[in-house]
Amino acid sequence: MERNRSDEARIARRQPSGAAVRKSSVTDALARTFFEEWAKTGFAALSLERVAKRAGVGKAALYRRWSSKVDMASDLLAQVGLTITQTDDMGSLEADLEALLLAIRRVLRHRTIRRIVSDLHAEIGREPALAEAIRPLQQARRDRARDLVERATARGELDPQVDFESIADLVAAPIYWRLVVVGGRSDRQHIRRLARMCAAAARTA
Repeated sequence: MERNRSDEARIARRQPSGAAVRKSSVTDALARTFFEEWAKTGFAALSLERVAKRAGVGKAALYRRWSSKVDMASDLLAQVGLTITQTDDMGSLEADLEALLLAIRRVLRHRTIRRIVSDLHAEIGREPALAEAIRPLQQARRDRARDLVERATARGELDPQVDFESIADLVAAPIYWRLVVVGGRSDRQHIRRLARMCAAAARTA
């Protein structure tokens, strides 16, 4: 009887197994390695088994969190999209545009992100599910653009009937082309010039 009580106490003190607890440190390691592998190999060649191995965890730990690489991409990109282009109210349309362009530039200057974004756009035609994976990033940027248009409208800087969709496209396209497509540079002067051009276009949209 005494041995049984001792066994019960030992069982009660035993920590839950990995199957029952999803450690945030493991999730973070998997996410970081997933993006690193994606940037290195491209999505088509990306292996979740290799991600797990490089992260130093078992495959089971990864598959408890995500069922496939498309599922993993969708989940992680959604989390990134929440804060990737977050900006504050800078007081004017042109200043808001400059802040948003700087935020986009900061993202696209990151070597890993730049490679992933370009690969993601290239793979969409071959892997339609990736169109949904990139949607959170696209939506996050467009939400920031909508916020600054609404602020500018409230200040009287823009017509309430302004073509928001065209403005959202215009803000991102030039800097994406410069940094990702042609591999050019974008200094602060370039950002200010783009902000002035986008503001002028928005006023006539």
